[in-house]
Amino acid sequence: MGSSEFLLVLLIFFAFSCSRPVHGNAELRALMDIKTSLDPENKYLSSWTSDGDPCAGTFLGVACNEHRKVANISLQTKGLTGKVPPALARLECLSGLYLHYNSLTGQIPKEIANLNELNDLYLNVNNLSGTIPPELGSMASLQVLQLSGNQLTGNIPTEMGFLRKLNVLALEYNRLTGSIPANLGNLGMLRRLYLSFNQLSGSIPVALAGAPNLEVLDVQNNTISGVVPPALQKLNEGFHFENNPDLCGVGFTSLRNCTAWDNLNINQVAPLAPISNNNASPLPQFAYVHVHCNQTRCSSSSKLPRIAIVSGVTALTVSLMIAAFLSIFRHRRQKQRIGNTSDISDDRCSIGQIKESCRSPSPLVCLEYSKGWDQMIAEQNCHGLCPTELPKGLKFNLDEIESATQHFSEMNLLGKSKVSFVYKGILKDGSVVAIKSINVTSCKSEEAEFMKGLNLLTSLKHENLVRLRGFCCSKGRGECFLIYDFASRGNLSQYLDVEDDRSSILDWATRVSVINGIAKGIGYLHSSEQNKPPMVHQNISVEKVLVDEQYTPLISDCGLLKLLADDVVYSALKVSAALGYMAPEYITTGRFTERSDVYAFGVIILQILSGRRKLTNSILLEAESCKFEDFIDPNLKGIYSKYEASRLTKIALDCTNESPDGRPTIASVIQELNRSSDG
Repeated sequence: MGSSEFLLVLLIFFAFSCSRPVHGNAELRALMDIKTSLDPENKYLSSWTSDGDPCAGTFLGVACNEHRKVANISLQTKGLTGKVPPALARLECLSGLYLHYNSLTGQIPKEIANLNELNDLYLNVNNLSGTIPPELGSMASLQVLQLSGNQLTGNIPTEMGFLRKLNVLALEYNRLTGSIPANLGNLGMLRRLYLSFNQLSGSIPVALAGAPNLEVLDVQNNTISGVVPPALQKLNEGFHFENNPDLCGVGFTSLRNCTAWDNLNINQVAPLAPISNNNASPLPQFAYVHVHCNQTRCSSSSKLPRIAIVSGVTALTVSLMIAAFLSIFRHRRQKQRIGNTSDISDDRCSIGQIKESCRSPSPLVCLEYSKGWDQMIAEQNCHGLCPTELPKGLKFNLDEIESATQHFSEMNLLGKSKVSFVYKGILKDGSVVAIKSINVTSCKSEEAEFMKGLNLLTSLKHENLVRLRGFCCSKGRGECFLIYDFASRGNLSQYLDVEDDRSSILDWATRVSVINGIAKGIGYLHSSEQNKPPMVHQNISVEKVLVDEQYTPLISDCGLLKLLADDVVYSALKVSAALGYMAPEYITTGRFTERSDVYAFGVIILQILSGRRKLTNSILLEAESCKFEDFIDPNLKGIYSKYEASRLTKIALDCTNESPDGRPTIASVIQELNRSSDG
């Protein structure tokens, strides 16, 4: 045999070996056991077959790595009614497990702790019960642990303090008791800790307040007591402590001042408790032990009956609130749940019972929320964007989204919030885009309202607005995707509070140009150009202003709030208010007007001129007094036009007038800006 013939045989051998199915191997057997446990009636995972290939893209929600090992299982919002199986531990390369928004029952198997490569564990919003396995504390790679919205009981295991790479720990809306483990403060990577709506007691550990990267601590609606560590003031709006009447502290808005009795323990720090095999939680710092009256150490004080009554009422109130929340939450989730059918074979923005036209390699966008939507879509046979016609240029399917983001690689993650994830992507034509992923549970449940909002988004076209390239809603992932043009220079907040990076300092001309561009974008939104109805953005900030390669400002999220559920919108607006962009009249009227956007624009002007994100009273006084040497960004080193600075400052102060009637319209602002540039 010649060398060329040998090479041909070798290539054929490798081609055959790389394409052959993996049926019969250990991972396939594990997947079949997992299927039996998660979907005992074989309603939703019929694509998982014993003679199939998990790495061929035919197993719903299964993705493999380059070594043909199962790396991700994404089965959120699938209607699964079984149990979380121990067989998951046999998938040794699993890095992501997403089983949230289902109806799984039973306990969390301790065998999951054997998944040494697991980064993300999402089991939230199910019906899981029992205790949190302390073995989870041995998962060295775990970064996100989401267990909220279940019926978990018992203590928070102190072993959680060993998860050195943990970024997010979410345990809210369960029935957890005991105290907050002090050694959670040892987690150097911990950013967000959600413990609200449980039955936790004791105090907030001082060590937790020292966690170096902690941004959010939510302990509201528990029975936590004692002195709040002063170091938690650094979290600002990220610290949520409401409905814990026995908490006290200094420097926290709406938190009661400590009494002399509280202050007896203010400097006491309990040692870290040893790890216990029986999962008993140690007494926390500032813990106050209340012994029941049928025990030998009971005090005869007359205050005890009152304490017992208050404790009982508090516990009952918390229980009722949790029950009400879960009832409302599950009702809403049921309304929004994506229609599940028995013949779903892929995750391509298609619907199970729709004809083959919806399963073409490039199907049209089909919105899938409830059976009502399914019926409307089926009637139209998925021709056009259902149920309302949208521009044909918005046709995207999940294949294109996954390909653009490299299957939602962490390397492409640009940012995330409570509502969305944003990924950088590259389309097949080579264009760079930003893809915003929104969970359907955050969207409006009424299809007519959602479609009205989506139609509004597609009608927006202006040089100072981020352009919407397309849309897709995936039943399999339970997510909607908005595809926008990519802004290569990030958002405007990155150019404020600059200290060391001289390349991030905007010169004076660029700042003036950015201010003009933002005004034009807002002016377009407020107008009725191109058969577009006037609209109010409601949530403008420096974070919402993106910058392209030529430093052109692009307002993002225009009309996005029209797609989101009311409670999600309210949460977003709370953040806006905390950052100082909320017009004063909103607090009394609860309404947004065009003058509300003008107020936020005035704040942005002051931020751009001063180079600071946070506007203090001294900065405002300097602006009002035209003390430009103190007010204008010192990074400019005096290189700016005092005439323009004076005009822009006056415009900003007019826009931030306390009275909406005292503010100019954005149209008159644009005229004034044009006059400034001509002068």
